[in-house]
Amino acid sequence: MIKGKHIIVHGLQSLDSPIGSNCINIAHEFSKQNKVLYVNYPLDRITSFRQKSNPLVIKRKNILRKKQPDLVQINDNLWNLYPRTMLESINQIGFKPLVSYLNKINNKRFAAKIKEAIDKLKFKDFILFNDSDFYRGLHLKELLSPALLVYYTRDNMRATYYFRKHGTFYEDKIMKKADLIISNSVYLNNIAKKQNPNSSYVGQGCDISLFDNDLVKEIPEDIKSINKPIIGYIGALKSSRLSVVTIEYIAKSRPDWNIVLVGPEDDLFKNSSLHKYSNIHFLGSKKMDDLPSYLKAFTVAINPQSLNSLTIGNYPRKIDEYLAMGKPTVATLTETMKVFKDYTYLAETNEDYVKLIDLAINENSKEKELERIEFAKTHTWENNVSIIYAAFKKTLNK
Repeated sequence: MIKGKHIIVHGLQSLDSPIGSNCINIAHEFSKQNKVLYVNYPLDRITSFRQKSNPLVIKRKNILRKKQPDLVQINDNLWNLYPRTMLESINQIGFKPLVSYLNKINNKRFAAKIKEAIDKLKFKDFILFNDSDFYRGLHLKELLSPALLVYYTRDNMRATYYFRKHGTFYEDKIMKKADLIISNSVYLNNIAKKQNPNSSYVGQGCDISLFDNDLVKEIPEDIKSINKPIIGYIGALKSSRLSVVTIEYIAKSRPDWNIVLVGPEDDLFKNSSLHKYSNIHFLGSKKMDDLPSYLKAFTVAINPQSLNSLTIGNYPRKIDEYLAMGKPTVATLTETMKVFKDYTYLAETNEDYVKLIDLAINENSKEKELERIEFAKTHTWENNVSIIYAAFKKTLNK
């Protein structure tokens, strides 16, 4: 446990984002025992123009014009900063010296606004926690002089299309500079260790409070009418992360099973052959609060990930959610999924998926369900942050 410290958190997600983020959960957990400043990323010129009707962009522009406050207190120990500055859009520039020059300017603008908040809040000897923000955070160690610079890698950002030009170069640079790197997967920790020996695997947290069988009062009508066994998936249906081929193979192999997919589809899924199968049901996006009701209706939950540079190192939080409700779960074998090997069925091939789903149905029991639930309870944010704190202390005491 670390208490009474000052911690500054910044990353790729803003605190007012409609999408959840590890960084946000961690910041809230930090604030239970420490004073925390959560810094939203500043507006950049292209986003300001292209997304001018976005409510979040409109809000940032109002803050820039001083129509709204830039520093907002969230609770007794947590503040949220909207930096009053505009950054240059650099990610798609091909000429690296120009990118480096403009990025240093951006870092100075960003740091200046953070420094104003530091002075206002009287933060001293603070820990700077950077969630994968390798562009905007590259020079903050020199510009802000934190007691500890922690770089957090929880997704293989360098493999994404958006960061294809410069991601590897800049992430390697900030990894070398960090006092400590923490990772939520073994795969990402191995990448980090190549740049910085002071790298620790800390695992993952999850808020499973919503995923409680006792809280589910009724099953939604659109899934209640589907015959069992129901083989289900909850989450975004993205072709970059999920295997259309695997889902189709399961449907063709076992027409007596009904496959239920809950979540928004990307274009490839919308135009895929999956829609021609009578035993595949697309139920669309649902409210977060309703997801446990759908999950409860599943006979077996699946996570048919494709194996690629985006997915091989990620930690699928949905697995904790599945297990929190005791569901037998079949997922693609990855390095990270080995953490769950005693509580899930791990598939390497499409044929494995069919065999393991069948096994999961046949050998399920109340005892196994309770074991899964108890295991999921060990992956709380409180437990995860306690491991992060241990990594902090070890580095600070060196």
